[in-house]
Amino acid sequence: MATTINYADRQLLGILKPILDTEIGWSEREYGYVVLAFQAAYAIGLTGSGWLLDRIGARRGYALATGIWSLAIAAHAVSSSFIGFVAARFALGVSEAGNYPAAIKSVAEHFPQHQRATATGLFNAGSNVGAMLAPLLVPLVLAALDWRWAFLFAAIPGLIWVVAWLLLTPREHRPERAAMRRATPLRHLVRTRGLWAYAIAKFLTDPVWWFFLFWLPDFLNKSHGLQVSQLGLPLLTVYLLADVGSVAGGWSSSALIQRGVSVNKSRKFVMLTCAILILPVAWAPSLQGLWPTVFLVSLAVAGHQAWSANLLTLVSDQFPAEEAASVAGFGGTIGAVGGMAMAWMVGHWLDAESGYSAIFLAAAGAYLVAFAVIHLLVPVIGGQEHRSASPLA
Repeated sequence: MATTINYADRQLLGILKPILDTEIGWSEREYGYVVLAFQAAYAIGLTGSGWLLDRIGARRGYALATGIWSLAIAAHAVSSSFIGFVAARFALGVSEAGNYPAAIKSVAEHFPQHQRATATGLFNAGSNVGAMLAPLLVPLVLAALDWRWAFLFAAIPGLIWVVAWLLLTPREHRPERAAMRRATPLRHLVRTRGLWAYAIAKFLTDPVWWFFLFWLPDFLNKSHGLQVSQLGLPLLTVYLLADVGSVAGGWSSSALIQRGVSVNKSRKFVMLTCAILILPVAWAPSLQGLWPTVFLVSLAVAGHQAWSANLLTLVSDQFPAEEAASVAGFGGTIGAVGGMAMAWMVGHWLDAESGYSAIFLAAAGAYLVAFAVIHLLVPVIGGQEHRSASPLA
């Protein structure tokens, strides 16, 4: 539920971009800077939230992050300029960064290894549910009110969730609190191969997700003439299939482990399959029909989410629960840096009227490169060499 709310909130900007282009009057480059502000804040917030969660626990940390990001999304409603949106997106990015480290830490604490990828796939599917809800609900708001109300209404579910989370989630016991205080310093964790395999893979593949999240509505608008009111069904299709990919990808490696296949072979087999399935998206900009384009993008986004369910699980495969949030946060920061670079490059590329073809080509190949990096740095997932060897050794 938290991940659903998290992604519904961040999706609003991309959905409303065609309207905000007129209302705010920004250029493609300035829109890229707005996206960049979110990514920069997200990068800062991921490492900070990971450090904090390993010390105060997921219960309090998750509630704090969700409460702040709910207020930040409401702040978009009072923004009337490029600078105002930069400030609102920065606040949203810092606070929304707490979601994934908290969720990954919770999975590491409460699920055995053969169930973790399935559990991760389920919570990660919330990103697609949120991305589906936004394009369905925004036109309903716009039919009666203006775009500002879409941001105001988006704050309500998060505030309700905070109350429910604090009421329903058990408090940490004293041994768990002591473990939080004994969390391994990040300066030691950054000397491990496992952390860098995770972080570099996030750097290479997270930007693809950010690209689809922030630019897919604009791509469909410019390549197929879709207006805001027409985006609902295509985006619903993309993110519904992405949900299937997230759950199926997590379930697949968990099922293989339960059948006696090693953790290493199970995770890598599923991730390599995902990387291959994403390759055809390179041809999406050259297709003439809307639905063939939607199908290729859907396949890529489903592949990304299946990949992500297994990539996120690598943290708990290789690190104990008391280190999970720190590792996830640092890796997420590196991924967000990749997202920042993507936002800058895509904004400038499109402002130069260079088109989407090269962007889709780069997105298609990123996963095979990331898979190679993981295999080189961590030949055996779940092995112990990552605890003692530097990636620079």
